[in-house]
Amino acid sequence: MPKYVYRFSEGDKDQKDLLGGKGANLAEMTRLGLPVPPGFTITTDACRAYLADGTVPDELAVQVTTALREMEEELGRQLGAPEDPLLVSVRSGAKFSMPGMMETVLNIGLNDESVLGLAEASSDARFAWDSYRRLIQMFGKTVLDIDGDHFSERLDAKKAERGVTLDYELDVEALKELVAEYKSVVLEYAGIEFPQDPRAQLDMATEAVFRSWNTERAHIYRRREKIPHDLGTAVNVCTMVFGNMGETSGTGVCFTRDPSTGRSGVYGDYLVNAQGEDVVAGIRNTLSLADLKTLDRTSYDELRSAMRRLETHYRDLCDIEFTIERGKLWLLQTRVGKRTAAAAFRVATQLVDEKLITMDEALTRVTGDQLTQLMFPQFEHTGDNEVLTRAMPASPGAAVGHIAFDNAEAIARTEAGESVILVRRETNPDDLPGMVVAAGVLTARGGKTSHAAVVARGMGKTCVCGADQLEVDAAARTVRVAGRDDLVLTSEDVIAIDGQTGEVFLGEVPVSDSPVMTYLRRGLEEALDAAGNVDTRELVTSVDRLMRHADKVRRLQVRANADTPDDARHAIHRGAEGVGLCRTEHMFLGERKQFVQNLILASTEEERDNALAALLPLQKGDFIQMFETMNGKPMTVRLIDPPLHEFLPDLTELSVKVALDRERGTLDPADEELLAVVRRSHEANPMLGLRGVRLLLTMPGLIELQVRAIAEAAVERLKAGGDPHPEIMIPLVGSVRELQIARERAEAVLREVSGESGYKLDFPIGCMIELPRAAVSADTIAEEADFFSFGTNDLTQTTWGFSRDDVEGVFFKEYLDYGVFGVSPFETVDERGVGRMVRLGVEHGRATKPNLKMGVCGEHGGDPESIDFFHRVGLTYVSCSPFRVPVARLEAGRAAIFYPSSQED
Repeated sequence: MPKYVYRFSEGDKDQKDLLGGKGANLAEMTRLGLPVPPGFTITTDACRAYLADGTVPDELAVQVTTALREMEEELGRQLGAPEDPLLVSVRSGAKFSMPGMMETVLNIGLNDESVLGLAEASSDARFAWDSYRRLIQMFGKTVLDIDGDHFSERLDAKKAERGVTLDYELDVEALKELVAEYKSVVLEYAGIEFPQDPRAQLDMATEAVFRSWNTERAHIYRRREKIPHDLGTAVNVCTMVFGNMGETSGTGVCFTRDPSTGRSGVYGDYLVNAQGEDVVAGIRNTLSLADLKTLDRTSYDELRSAMRRLETHYRDLCDIEFTIERGKLWLLQTRVGKRTAAAAFRVATQLVDEKLITMDEALTRVTGDQLTQLMFPQFEHTGDNEVLTRAMPASPGAAVGHIAFDNAEAIARTEAGESVILVRRETNPDDLPGMVVAAGVLTARGGKTSHAAVVARGMGKTCVCGADQLEVDAAARTVRVAGRDDLVLTSEDVIAIDGQTGEVFLGEVPVSDSPVMTYLRRGLEEALDAAGNVDTRELVTSVDRLMRHADKVRRLQVRANADTPDDARHAIHRGAEGVGLCRTEHMFLGERKQFVQNLILASTEEERDNALAALLPLQKGDFIQMFETMNGKPMTVRLIDPPLHEFLPDLTELSVKVALDRERGTLDPADEELLAVVRRSHEANPMLGLRGVRLLLTMPGLIELQVRAIAEAAVERLKAGGDPHPEIMIPLVGSVRELQIARERAEAVLREVSGESGYKLDFPIGCMIELPRAAVSADTIAEEADFFSFGTNDLTQTTWGFSRDDVEGVFFKEYLDYGVFGVSPFETVDERGVGRMVRLGVEHGRATKPNLKMGVCGEHGGDPESIDFFHRVGLTYVSCSPFRVPVARLEAGRAAIFYPSSQED
């Protein structure tokens, strides 16, 4: 028979998978001898069985009966007995804390008879009838799915009738009347009498907790917090203890340290003569724990002792729920407390200084996501800012600026010294120049994995997406807000966007750098000088200590994706050890696009040579600046990757223009020639067409142009006393022969420039692994490669067989709801599919060359969970956007501690 029920005395804190977080911690406190009311836990196995079959397992009822009778014998009371009844609570408790997402029912066991017994045993009839009132209300709402307003309305009406304002001011007779009215609500809206059988109450409440795992709000919370949908919840059945039994009773929540700042001390709230839900509901102002010290010094001292003991035992900040029943302290729950990002870093180093944990352990107590929160700019809210709309917070931070509707406007106004917010219906790759200069990005469409969101996060730009209340008309250069006919926004208007909340404000909201970003940009000394108070200085110092320790222990190197000298400088300031991806196609944007078009349109060798000659000094100049910035550090240069169509006009727009011009008799022959080329090169799916190595091998002179620009730029830097370390990377390789041809042509140019300059140019030549075929044939490709770099964005698209730009807004939400994805595979690497391709590539490549250097250059390289995987699989480095470099450094250090014996290079 499967074991579905565990007494609190049978478990421990390491059984969260089976007992849930709450049940495991109740068991641990019981094991420590702390004052926990007796009870038992129904396991997550039982919940999963219920969710799978739609019925409670037969064995569960038997095991609950056994555990319940053992409790009754221990306490000398029976559930719902007419005299001195035992009452229990039924609470959810999943492995991961999901506050407010699932259900709780208190006071189970009360009925028309036992309420009289409780009144006599407690010598407090008001307390007994108030407890009965609460049970019917919670049971009706949670178990029978009755709208809670039906109960609240009758409670409010009763208070108004009696001329009181607070619940606890209702007398016994009023509560008796309310119980009767609540029972009539149950009959009217649920179609059944309120159950008088205590065991029926218990069983029905247990099922309700099981069902609550699949409520919409629980699904949404798990999706946001990346909690798997298949874990299920445990159910904790605990003896009721009462904080609403008079002035010597009460209930509260306390923390062993301040969860907001991390400051050590006594923090918590306490309510006299109240139950736990009163604290959460906020129906009365709470007292501090210092007030409890005055009211009940004995309970206060006992609580402080328990707090210290639990913090020492868990070696972390603890969150504790407690009740005092007529001077007797009971602990109802403890857990490692949730905390702000700032508190996480401060508490970690405090515990090191108190010699409770080691620096290695401290590094496991903070996360890259928390560091990210500390890096983004902050709004200095004044409370009087007008909110235009709320949408999806896609990339955290705070940004203020004039509205800019396109690249040209964003660039021009930025160059004039203005701050702008790029506002679009949605963005596409052509919007990159505007996104680069803008302080933030706001779109009316799209979600967290849209182009705007992904690119903005990569660049560390604040972004709010999916603001569907906004009508963006780029042609008219206006923004209208639904429901605000009087308001039309133009380029003259200033808006502010909050990437943490999704709020869009009209007008300026003051913004400032966070203290942690000041530290990352300018160093510890300047950050400490700029810190306004002791808490901020301690935070900056804590971040510095943990970052330095991460750098000390990590095995993965951290590089940056950088296409400009500014990108490279930002990366170095944030601790990058090189450039893992320099996308040369970004050097062909803007005015330079015309030169590429000339190359594509060239019909003779002379025209092609002229086009290449025009591009060479431009690319060479870019590389000289990049090599100067990255002096002494490796810089992986990816040769041109995107499809041909990105450098050509839109087929439809050009077709319309040519047709109209022909009709008017104003047709330019060059446009007609261009249209023929665009039609000839048009592809149904260009991302799987003529791009990457295919374009390099079929477009005469393209490889030679780029390699010569790299080589001549390196020579210039060597002549100036520099130390350039370029690495040439061939994209979209699927066959060793492709790489072999590209390598031969690249090496021929390097030999030629070496002969011309007198400098030996022996640069590594490698390739991207971004096709499944490349991964499974990596052993042969490695014969021609000096390094591999996994392009996980394209590898995700080709492994799954879908285009990110085409599918994200179409079915990703449904796939997340169905559980096909736990998280978008473009945010976190899909270990079972894409991850296996990476692992195959690593294993096959190193089978040929054991010391082959391998990295990853997709944005997964900055994702905390993905970094953990890349460490385990044995990569040499990760590369990510400059903004995410500190996060990657931290997570690489954490991975080295969690998995010290992972594959070495």
